[in-house]
Amino acid sequence: MKTKISLLASGNLGFNMLTDLFEFTEISFLATDKNSKEIIEFAQLNNIPLFIGNPRNGKLSSFIYETVGKTRSEILLSINYLFLINKDVFESFLYPINFHGGLLPKYRGRTPHVWAIINNEKETGVTAHVIDSGCDTGEIILQKKIPILENDTGFSILEKFNKIYPIIIRDVIRLCELRSIQKVKQDDLLSTTYSKRTPNDGKINWDWQKERIRNWVRAQAYPYPGAFTFFHQKKIIIDKVSFSDVGFKDEVPNGTILQVEPSLIIKTPNGSVKLEIVRSNQIDFVQNEKLQ
Repeated sequence: MKTKISLLASGNLGFNMLTDLFEFTEISFLATDKNSKEIIEFAQLNNIPLFIGNPRNGKLSSFIYETVGKTRSEILLSINYLFLINKDVFESFLYPINFHGGLLPKYRGRTPHVWAIINNEKETGVTAHVIDSGCDTGEIILQKKIPILENDTGFSILEKFNKIYPIIIRDVIRLCELRSIQKVKQDDLLSTTYSKRTPNDGKINWDWQKERIRNWVRAQAYPYPGAFTFFHQKKIIIDKVSFSDVGFKDEVPNGTILQVEPSLIIKTPNGSVKLEIVRSNQIDFVQNEKLQ
């Protein structure tokens, strides 16, 4: 007999885990956001009771009561879900569990894998933790680590997540089935929290050290919105940079174009960088002028 679960899921990662879970669990209901079209279509096609939109102010708890009532599952899983849920929802489940794409208590909040790359971390991972009233603050059940390699991007880490999430989810469901969940309280003194990112947050500051600029670029590289700069009011999206040996005088402003041909070389405080992949229309760059 299939284990019964309830599921909160959003986005491509949520959809991929939904299709995996559907193969070996019974999904009593599914909640998602209005923009997760694949999840919505899958639920409708497979007759899974579906809640769409913001769950706060009693909306989700009313849906659960009216739709599944006392037949609800003991297990509530949250995977890449966009919303926090009210206490009356998570307290109605024996095992309310969120899967967070970071190694808690570090990197609470949004897009933790992107922030980990920006901050030059050497590893990230997935944490299964109890859902409580905070944001990623609940007791830790299980963690799985993955390395961040030198050329990893935000998207390549997400591809690794697509492989590791099914493993940790199955492990956690098995622990629930065996009633052998063990919880470890997070140490708030070690916690860090990072805010939601938007495409407009990707602007490069050429006064940053070259290492941070490289990490900034690769964390947001295609198909993510991308790091960007401006030249003569034209937006330039950059998907890859590397370090260059081209020299400069220290009084030259950071962001100055040191070389146009054969490669575009830009000055930073501690070295120059080469723009390897630029996602923009043809732009006539001018040596000794400055990117903004």
